Amino acid sequence: MLTVDQAVPSQPTQQTASPSTPRRAPAERRAAGKALRGTTPLQAHAGFAWTPTSRNALALLEEQAKDRLPDLAPIRYGRMLDSEFAYFRGAARVMAADLADAPRSGLTVQMCGDAHVSNFGLYGSPERRLVFDANDFDETLPGPFEHDVKRLVASLVIAARGKGIGRKQRRSLAVSAGARYRQAMAQFAAARDIDVWYSRIDADELQQQLAPQLDGGPRRRLARALEKARTRDTLQAFGKLTEVVDGRPRIRAEPPLLVPLRDVVHGAEGQDLESAYHGLIRQYRTSLQSDRRMLLERYSCVDLARKVVGVGSVGTRCWVLLLVGRDDDDPLLLQVKEASPSVHAEFVGRSRYTNEGQRVVAGQRLMQQASDVFLGWQRTTGIDGVQRDFYVRQLRDWKGSLEVADLRPEGLRIYGEVCAWCLARAHARSGDRIAIAGYLGSSPAFENALADFGEEYARVTEHDHGELADAVAEGRVEARSDL
Repeated sequence: MLTVDQAVPSQPTQQTASPSTPRRAPAERRAAGKALRGTTPLQAHAGFAWTPTSRNALALLEEQAKDRLPDLAPIRYGRMLDSEFAYFRGAARVMAADLADAPRSGLTVQMCGDAHVSNFGLYGSPERRLVFDANDFDETLPGPFEHDVKRLVASLVIAARGKGIGRKQRRSLAVSAGARYRQAMAQFAAARDIDVWYSRIDADELQQQLAPQLDGGPRRRLARALEKARTRDTLQAFGKLTEVVDGRPRIRAEPPLLVPLRDVVHGAEGQDLESAYHGLIRQYRTSLQSDRRMLLERYSCVDLARKVVGVGSVGTRCWVLLLVGRDDDDPLLLQVKEASPSVHAEFVGRSRYTNEGQRVVAGQRLMQQASDVFLGWQRTTGIDGVQRDFYVRQLRDWKGSLEVADLRPEGLRIYGEVCAWCLARAHARSGDRIAIAGYLGSSPAFENALADFGEEYARVTEHDHGELADAVAEGRVEARSDL
């Protein structure tokens, strides 16, 4: 059983009450949450109105791609073709549209916005502890708590289908994750505010939970994954992504996945590089705490490159900055990633922040137990003259993930429960955890409804993935599966 432990808090930035807001008693908050079942019964979350003609998934994806780099679109579709789960990862906008008319509890939290199982993983805290948490917040936005839980449960069911797990076991996985979320929220509802804020799970506890459920090979791969995460840092990335030319380090060209600025804009050397660097991070500096700003100022830029990342993010503008500190043996790699409006914005309301990078950073700091010391935001004008928003973080900081394919059904169940606990903790920090616990109650109605939803949405994903495959086969969509 995972317990509330201590960790370093992130910075609260949204959903915080004004000191003048009247404080309701816990019993009143719980009763208010329970009363919402009269409007939206727990069983209502099982429902999903969908037919093959109710919406066009490909049109939604193509509309999303309009402001992305067109030469990278085939890579995105190629990666989504790989499997139904890969398609699901890249189709966050499609699911956001599908959930637009779904029943809503009326209880708002800071949503992750893309809470599938592969968006949870390992990373290093500022205190150099390897922790486990959600690690992708591109779509974060205040919204219904159940949207996140539905995406998590659906991802478990789709991943299980990909492993050949039968329907009965898939339902068990979905029910377990939903139950863990409900039970964790009940625990957080009974906890002190400060204990909720300090709660955390680290890599050692994750290993203790998962290892007994793995065979010898997967157990060893888990141990190696945890150890590998501690080595996936700037030095490791520096060795992989850079080369030495004329005695100085620079980013290696590996088009189209990694393209240095000198190849994007021919002749971009010397002053042009410095100008591009300062343009990228001018506002970013001010988004950092003063001590971290001082640390950043110890570094100077020596190169930058465009990088293709993820599945759903392919086509967005993403830059890697190579900085050096004391000397060339003191590197720092920063990732500057474009932040577009959340896929949920048109359905649950736009962000309170005018800068989409700030939206991502604010949501991440609120939801994560500990965030990257270089996490910040920026707005800059590109070479096309268009202003765009970005957020910045270290390219790698003890980052790692578990391969879902390595998990047996019981291991996948535990992994899903751990992800659900992390999601409940994040929601408890940003929303009214007592009202949510009151709404969910103590019966299994919520998790049973989620299991029904997850199985139905897996069927929808199978259909949409097949439509994409047909479009590629017919030449209506170009895809590259070799990258």
